[in-house]
Amino acid sequence: MPNPLAMGIATELLWALIGLLLTIAGTFLEAFIAFPGRDWLNHGIQPYSLGITYQFGAGLLVGCVGGRNAATLSQIAYIFLGLTPWFPIFAKGGGLSYLGEPSFGYLLGFVPAAWVCGYLAFKAAPRLESLALSCISGLLSIHLTGIGYLCLTALLGSTPQAKLLEALVNYSVRPLPGQFAVVCAVTVIAFALRHIMFY
Repeated sequence: MPNPLAMGIATELLWALIGLLLTIAGTFLEAFIAFPGRDWLNHGIQPYSLGITYQFGAGLLVGCVGGRNAATLSQIAYIFLGLTPWFPIFAKGGGLSYLGEPSFGYLLGFVPAAWVCGYLAFKAAPRLESLALSCISGLLSIHLTGIGYLCLTALLGSTPQAKLLEALVNYSVRPLPGQFAVVCAVTVIAFALRHIMFY
C-alpha cells in the first residue's frame, strides 16, 4: 500500500516543479488584454499590452492550487537558479550582479507571496472571493518586500535617494493595473482547477 506521506511529498515536489517552470516561462510572456477598439467591426478585437509579464502570477497560481510549501519551494528555486551565472532567467539576465538591480526586491517578494497566497488559499473553501483575497495578499507581499529592498538599498547608498521615488513609481505604482488583471486571471484559473481536482 502506498505511503500517504511519501505521496504528499511527491505531489508537493511535482507542484513545485510546475511552479518553477511556469515562473520561468512567465518571465518571457508579456501579459495582454483584449478590448474592442472604436472601429471594432472593421478591425476586430485588439490586444493591448499590460506592461508586465506573467512571472509573478505563476507563484500565486501554484499557491492557490498546490499549497504554500510547493509554491514557496518553486519560487526559492527560481531565485536560486537566476542568481547562478548559468541560468539567466530573470527579465534582465541573471547572476549575482542582479542583487544590485532595484527590481530584485520584488523578485525576493515572490517567496513570501507564494507562502502567504498558498496559506490563505487553503484556509477557506475554494470560492472566487477567498482565492482572490489570497492572490491580492500575495501581491501585497511582493510589493512590501520590494519597497523594503528599495529603501534598504537607498539607506546603504547603492540606490541614490533621489531615484528612490522614481523606482517606487516604476516598480510599485505603474504595474498595479496590469498586476490586478493577472490576479483576476489567476483567481479564475485556480478556482476552475480546484473544482476540477475536487479539493
